[in-house]
Amino acid sequence: MTEGQSSSHNLIRETREVIVSSNGVVVSQEIAKSRKYRLRWWTLLVLSISLVLIAVDTTILNVAIPTIQRDLGASASGLQWIVSSYILVFAGLLLTFGFLGDRYGRKRMLQTGIVLFALASLGAAYAQSTGQLIAARAAMGIAGAMIMPATLSVIIDVFPRSERAKAIGIWSAVAGVGVPLGMIIGGWLLESFWWGSVFLINLPIGGVVVAAGVMLVPDSKDPKPRRIDIPGAVLSTGALSALLYAIIEAPSRGWTEPLVLATFAVAGVLSAAFLIVEKRADQPMLDISLFKNLRLSSGAVAISFSFLVMMGMIFLFTQYVQFVQGYGPLQAGLRTVPLAIGFMIGGGSSGALVGRLGTKSTVTAGLIVISVALASAALWDVSTAFPIIAAELILLGFGMGITMAPATDAVMGAVPEEHAGIGSALNDVTRNVGGALGIGVLGSLFGSVYSSNVSDAAAVLTGDLAAAARNSIGAATSAAADLGTEAGLTLTTAANNAFMDGFGITMLASAALTLGGALFTLRYMPTRDVPEAKDIRAQFEPETVRTGNLAPVPVRVRVDHIGR
Repeated sequence: MTEGQSSSHNLIRETREVIVSSNGVVVSQEIAKSRKYRLRWWTLLVLSISLVLIAVDTTILNVAIPTIQRDLGASASGLQWIVSSYILVFAGLLLTFGFLGDRYGRKRMLQTGIVLFALASLGAAYAQSTGQLIAARAAMGIAGAMIMPATLSVIIDVFPRSERAKAIGIWSAVAGVGVPLGMIIGGWLLESFWWGSVFLINLPIGGVVVAAGVMLVPDSKDPKPRRIDIPGAVLSTGALSALLYAIIEAPSRGWTEPLVLATFAVAGVLSAAFLIVEKRADQPMLDISLFKNLRLSSGAVAISFSFLVMMGMIFLFTQYVQFVQGYGPLQAGLRTVPLAIGFMIGGGSSGALVGRLGTKSTVTAGLIVISVALASAALWDVSTAFPIIAAELILLGFGMGITMAPATDAVMGAVPEEHAGIGSALNDVTRNVGGALGIGVLGSLFGSVYSSNVSDAAAVLTGDLAAAARNSIGAATSAAADLGTEAGLTLTTAANNAFMDGFGITMLASAALTLGGALFTLRYMPTRDVPEAKDIRAQFEPETVRTGNLAPVPVRVRVDHIGR
């Protein structure tokens, strides 16, 4: 046995006094007596509600776009920027605000972000022009980038290691549930009020979160804060914004259009410059060596692939329900409830699965479940019954749930706890880039199949109407209604069939991509962590012990093994 191994072995066998609480979690006496430990589940509730604001906003605007276009007279380009301005600013600033949260305090960043989000939502609700709404959405993106990394980094601070996987599972489930929840809330609000109500809903929620956060969210930050890395912040923001812009523009402009290629090139150059600057910096914003950790890298890949296929699926599913099956926005939103149910079941059970199977096996199994669900969805047709759709959405949500929580825990576990903000931001970047790629790449694949298959039927139209019908089933459906003849019925049938052809091929491609992610995880994710000697104490405090005691009982525990 080497000297280092002997030191680690002795440290693991060190006897220490601990408290065994009634729920079976072992913590040190100091932690058990702390206020933040006693209030940790209330803290998680506040953080979850904060996350709902961000997750809901991802989709709630989609159902309001037609009404906004009519009331503000927004052009197609204007509508795109109403959606894209939020995404570009949000994703571009995640790393920067994650770092600033570590430096200045995560609670401060969270509370400031919530207030700004509420104020920007108020501005968006009463916007009188497309330009005003775009500006308000950009401000909401800034606020979102402050909020999201802070939620996960506070979880890392308040929960001991033995409970962290469960807490992250709940956090991931909330993030997933927010996507369909946004569609449901948006559909209901639009049927009852004007389009500005989809933004005003954020004000009372934000007020509750800020008030509760003052009492229930403890502050934390890096005890040895690094200098502000201005070059790193500028380069990361520029690189991420350029990448997202290119991905967003590519489906409409074309992937080989000069502007798109140039923007991808700019993103590549800025990314390379960021890596060089961070590698040479004495106190980098992001430690590039973290990516050598296969647990982090494979966890990030799993997150990216999961969000890529899920956002692509939701993008097409909403069109399928509304244009092919003929339901309104609220009914379309309600039909995503099974996805949320599956997500909650998967996220809630992920901790137990990791305890039994390990992170690697759980994440791999989750990706395989997602792949099976997507392949099954490829068999849908125009009249597929909702019970079949619901069952497969539950399966998809379950796969997402058991993938996202342990993959997120893998990413966060590779980052030092004092840098939890930047680790959380890195996790969020993988989600957003993956989601944007899902809509961009999978949307383009679908569009090419749809356009090719509907072209002949769209020939009954002329000029811009024909071009619009070839690009969008919504435009084809609207044009067919105006025709009001046998030609209209023929166009509707052809558009529906073309949509299902494109949908089926896209779902099969998504299933193949997810299976590729599963193989990557199976190949590269370590079966278990082997901590360095200096980190062993942190890895084993606390351990989990079961007890029937109704109150905390002081005991002495000897830690003799490395768990999963």
